[in-house]
Amino acid sequence: MEAPHNSPAAETVPEPAGATDTDPVGAVPEAVTVTLTVTSPEQMQDLGRRLARVLAPGDLVMLTGELGAGKTTLTRGLGEGLGVRGAVTSPTFVIARVHPSLVQGPALVHVDAYRLGGGLDEMEDLDLDVSLPESVVVVEWGDGKVEELSEDRLRVLIDRATGDTDDERREVTLVGIGARWAGLREALA
Repeated sequence: MEAPHNSPAAETVPEPAGATDTDPVGAVPEAVTVTLTVTSPEQMQDLGRRLARVLAPGDLVMLTGELGAGKTTLTRGLGEGLGVRGAVTSPTFVIARVHPSLVQGPALVHVDAYRLGGGLDEMEDLDLDVSLPESVVVVEWGDGKVEELSEDRLRVLIDRATGDTDDERREVTLVGIGARWAGLREALA
């Protein structure tokens, strides 16, 4: 049995301030936030397929949510939408899985960073910085560990009811950080 995870998804996520011409050098990049309600695993997987249409080589996607929130289900939809090889399953015990494209698109690199305690230094052996330019890199539990990989990144926070419940409802908050994600809201409409 796996140890319980303390989910950062339940925490308040500050939205980065928008950069302007008067912002000092090193200001936080602009952010676009989209919140959606998903009521079934099928809808979560469909959201992944829709999101895959927006993704491109070099994109970093960071997933946060309680155990069973739907992070791997969303990633399975991303894999389907990207047309990658192999079943997308949780990389919990292997840390990372690479799914090559079957359609001349980017590979999907699926990482579970939960067991990796340190920041990017501890993740160096995974060579994510080498994979990122030609792949879509999806990191579960990546908050505080992989932000340095890219100024432009997509944070996906999945919030679900906790406790003894059969409620399938999820609130999914997509936070596109950086200019790359300026059209996120329109792309998902």
